[in-house]
Amino acid sequence: MIPAADPRLVLASASPRRAALLRQLGLTFEQVVSPEPEPVPNGAPPAEFAAASARFKARAVHRLLAAAGTPRQPHLIVGADTVVYRGRNMLGKPADADAAAAMLASLAGRTHRVYTGVCVVAADGSEHLDAAVTVVRMRPLSNPEIAAYVASGEPLDKAGAYGIQGLGARFIERIEGCYYNVVGLPLERLCRLLAAAGYRFPTASQTTVTVE
Repeated sequence: MIPAADPRLVLASASPRRAALLRQLGLTFEQVVSPEPEPVPNGAPPAEFAAASARFKARAVHRLLAAAGTPRQPHLIVGADTVVYRGRNMLGKPADADAAAAMLASLAGRTHRVYTGVCVVAADGSEHLDAAVTVVRMRPLSNPEIAAYVASGEPLDKAGAYGIQGLGARFIERIEGCYYNVVGLPLERLCRLLAAAGYRFPTASQTTVTVE
């Protein structure tokens, strides 16, 4: 458990989508990206691989902060990794536009699964780890629809070549499970892990919500 003082919350990811989700919760945090290459698939079950990859990222940032000197303020590091599976095949981020188009064609009219592993590492090295899965059904897509979506540029930096929170939303017929998991960070699961690590969430009086 961390000390009673509010921790320094660190997101071990450069993802603007994960950062936006943490801001949605009213959390104050900073982003520190792991300096180490991401793990490669090793044949482990999807949830196990996603969780192990999240732990790898969080541990890497924990080592980075430890090497820089122990901060006065205790910290909690949040690592996450999202993977998309169609059957037994993992779909990562497409290498180029052609790969993105091929991924979308393989998902169109079918069901796939999105897994996100989440790991919270405290300053003392204690870890809290879990993974979530969401089943996603994408409607059939025509070749012109795929070409237009790929041309938008949105699919090129996303696992599975689509963004449910962006233009790709119009292709999704239904989901079973956590929506935020598909975006990249299952918020309810994350909050449980943070609470287990001793994090004290801001009260309503400490959080300002702006309605546009």
